Amino acid sequence: MNFTDQEISEIREHGLTEKQVASQIKLFENGVPNVKLIAAATISKGIFKLSEQEELNYREIYEHKKKNLEILKFTPASGAASRMFKSVFKFLNDYDAEKETVNDYLERAGSNAMKLFFANYEKFPFYDQIIDQLDEEELATESLKKYAFIKKMMNEDGENFGNLPKGLIPFHYYGSYSATAFEEHLYEAAAYAERDDHAKLHFTVSPEHKEAFENEFSDIESSVSTSTNTNFEVSYSFQKPETDTIAVTPDNKMYRKEDGSLLFRPGGHGALIENLNDVDADVIFIKNIDNVLINSKIQDLAKSKRMLAGVLLAKQEQVFEYARLLDEDSITGSELKELLKFLENEFSTRISNEFDSFSKEEKKSYLMNILDRPLRVCGMVKNEGEPGGGPFWVADKEGEVALQIIESAQVNTKDPKQEEIFKNSTHFNPVDIVAGVRNYKGEKYNLLDFVNPDLAFIANKTDGGNEIKALELPGLWNGAMALWNTLFVEVPLETFNPVKTVNDLLKPSHQA
Repeated sequence: MNFTDQEISEIREHGLTEKQVASQIKLFENGVPNVKLIAAATISKGIFKLSEQEELNYREIYEHKKKNLEILKFTPASGAASRMFKSVFKFLNDYDAEKETVNDYLERAGSNAMKLFFANYEKFPFYDQIIDQLDEEELATESLKKYAFIKKMMNEDGENFGNLPKGLIPFHYYGSYSATAFEEHLYEAAAYAERDDHAKLHFTVSPEHKEAFENEFSDIESSVSTSTNTNFEVSYSFQKPETDTIAVTPDNKMYRKEDGSLLFRPGGHGALIENLNDVDADVIFIKNIDNVLINSKIQDLAKSKRMLAGVLLAKQEQVFEYARLLDEDSITGSELKELLKFLENEFSTRISNEFDSFSKEEKKSYLMNILDRPLRVCGMVKNEGEPGGGPFWVADKEGEVALQIIESAQVNTKDPKQEEIFKNSTHFNPVDIVAGVRNYKGEKYNLLDFVNPDLAFIANKTDGGNEIKALELPGLWNGAMALWNTLFVEVPLETFNPVKTVNDLLKPSHQA
């Protein structure tokens, strides 16, 4: 593909190469291939369900081993809260205070979300914080009060919640103060990701929000440290501009903004594999910013997280021993049989039918290729109808079958068999991951070597009212980790409490 000098200049200024952009345009032209689902992963068929004793054993493994390990909690937190307040924004746009009461509007608009909001708004963790800012005139009638509450909550001269990062929205009210999602992650880290009363956390944030996160940490560090007896080390990173992708028109031509310049868009959370690749630790806990629990439930969550970490360390120890034996060319015949059983039983690996005919060197190379990869243990919860991805057996273009986390957008729902497999999944992906990113020698993997670039997403968007096509990179826990070794373990549904809309804060799990 030929680019003009001006286009080359814009591409390079953005940190991209012409080859990368040409490759992205080719994806738009050819379309992103759908995944081929073989079956949903279920209990005993891809998902481990542990007994209470097994869970206890794995927690003890983690507690014993963590004394000599570097531990990190990695939290994607760059998302703004705008989608969380979608129904509230619509209310502000549609409601005319001079012509109708709030109740009149609710009946006219039929907004169940806003009906639920106003029926329970005294239960929101920020209720007192906002009410205290309203004057007598704004509190004169119930309708005026509700409208003033919304304006103070959303407008720039008020709390400006819609433009804040989700991590800085008050999520829980404890009688005398409200805690943000960011603060709750500190409490979580103290409960399961600390070593020697020290916890390291890394948040991916937007550049414009970094100072606000730093100010929040400055405000709460002393109180959280005192109550948890933990010192916190918090670091931040931004999504890299070079992970942005070119936007195109519906007929796959490079889209130009009103000023004539090319439009580059953020590549989605899959771009954060670069940020994850830039950090290092023996055990990395990965969890979204909006999935937090109230303080009284954190110890239950911590049990689950420590169990997952114990599974990681136990299986990793076996992987490391087998990798060492292969690397030193000292594996015995009985140990080789053990390794094959280990891969089949623990990692659900399907060994090649031609393995027995391989030479000794071919067997070693084949097995090392399977073992020598980053390892992730993913918690899975029973499917309760939440939208999003789940665990599946998937065949790649070579026909190799492996366990993957798959989103609905990756599935050809026009194929009845594929749709049936997806709909019949028993478990859901809560983004509850514990990762090991080092090999048996302690060397860190280059995680970019284990991404499947074919598992990208194409989405229809708009820019200034114009239709465009946008490319999202393979998702962080989907295609970006497609070539990792993967274990799925069932975790309690109670550990999954995301806040996707403001009304989710009314659920019992967020009411302290």
